[in-house]
Amino acid sequence: MPDKKTIEKARKDKREGKSASTQAGEFVHEEIDKVRQGKHGARSTKQAIAIGLSEARRAGVDLPPPKKGDVKETTRKSAKYAYEAGQGERKPKRQPKVSKAVSKVLEDEPKSTVSRKALSRQTKSAASSRTAAERSAAARKAAQTKGAAGRSAAARKAARTRAERG
Repeated sequence: MPDKKTIEKARKDKREGKSASTQAGEFVHEEIDKVRQGKHGARSTKQAIAIGLSEARRAGVDLPPPKKGDVKETTRKSAKYAYEAGQGERKPKRQPKVSKAVSKVLEDEPKSTVSRKALSRQTKSAASSRTAAERSAAARKAAQTKGAAGRSAAARKAARTRAERG
């Protein structure tokens, strides 16, 4: 269950006209924090991200499930269910036994899967599967929704980082 703060951050992103994936990013951040705090683990970085995306869909973020052939059919079905539940198209059934079993399994999983190094590796591999044009378009859109003050702050931060790494 996501925090109220996370849901509010996602709503703020929506008001600012940011994409559904940016809104879902708030839930992914929360999931990463949960793993880092040791509340539970994750088998892989992808799993931690997937849990966050699922929570986002259930919370009503307009993030449609992946297309056929992009992912495993079971993953797609799960995403479809979460999306429909979030959009109010279906009433999710409570399954306490399943919920408890999943929590128990996740507790035993490693916590190192969301280390800075692991996340960096995951980000790079995900980016490498996209074309240069797609990456460029994403960067352009991000800059657009940032606003003048945001761009200025980002530029200052980038300059500071460059200076530190010398």
